[in-house]
Amino acid sequence: MKQSFSLIAILCTLCLSSCLSKTPASLWFYTHTSGTVAKEDSLLTPASFLNLKRDGTYTSDFGSFEYGHWTKQDDELLLTNEANKTTRQHINALDVNELQLLTNKKIVANFEAQPDRFSKKEDDPFSVENNRWRIKATHKESEEEIRNRLINHCRFWVAYFNWANENQLQTVDVRSTPTLIKIYGNGFGLKPFLELPITWRTYFYDNEDCRIANNLMYEVFQYNEISWAHTDNKYKFFISAFQQLMHSLQKQ
Repeated sequence: MKQSFSLIAILCTLCLSSCLSKTPASLWFYTHTSGTVAKEDSLLTPASFLNLKRDGTYTSDFGSFEYGHWTKQDDELLLTNEANKTTRQHINALDVNELQLLTNKKIVANFEAQPDRFSKKEDDPFSVENNRWRIKATHKESEEEIRNRLINHCRFWVAYFNWANENQLQTVDVRSTPTLIKIYGNGFGLKPFLELPITWRTYFYDNEDCRIANNLMYEVFQYNEISWAHTDNKYKFFISAFQQLMHSLQKQ
């Protein structure tokens, strides 16, 4: 009995040591919560990601966009954001393709690794450069600033679909990402102002600026015709379309 107990203790120690010695550096996408009773967290969606770079920087979106530096201490993941605020996430489990975190809300969140190799930051849809549209405005923005926010949003979608295409991903989520664009299987359109996601609205200083953004995009749809690419590749189809939206905004 004692030998059996000792063997179990040794195996547990080895498993824990193995987990703690691994690096969590990767691109992680949230999949589900787990536990005897899975609690819900409305901020976690299939679009929630944690991008832990090998250079010690990170970006994440668990309901709000953050970027900064990360470190790992034993079984604790430390995220220090741009405001110099550090959040601790307990690592329950870590493998090459799976990460399990115990969040601040005491929810066990499961993540799955995704391809994260990019030749330059401009190609990374999860970089700060392609997610400035997610950073909340701290002041009333000019029309030009709002337009640049929309251009950056389109640039994100181009990078996102390029990433999916280059890595030959079978499917990617397009419904959970906050956006003013409604993406269909064979096209897209502009969401009415009253149907905009709450998270999208929070990126702007106030409702007036958010409405200006919708009006600017409405003009693009109204006065510019999208030429849909003749391809069976759905990713190339949307890459072309969002590039056209971006160029139309730049000329607006």
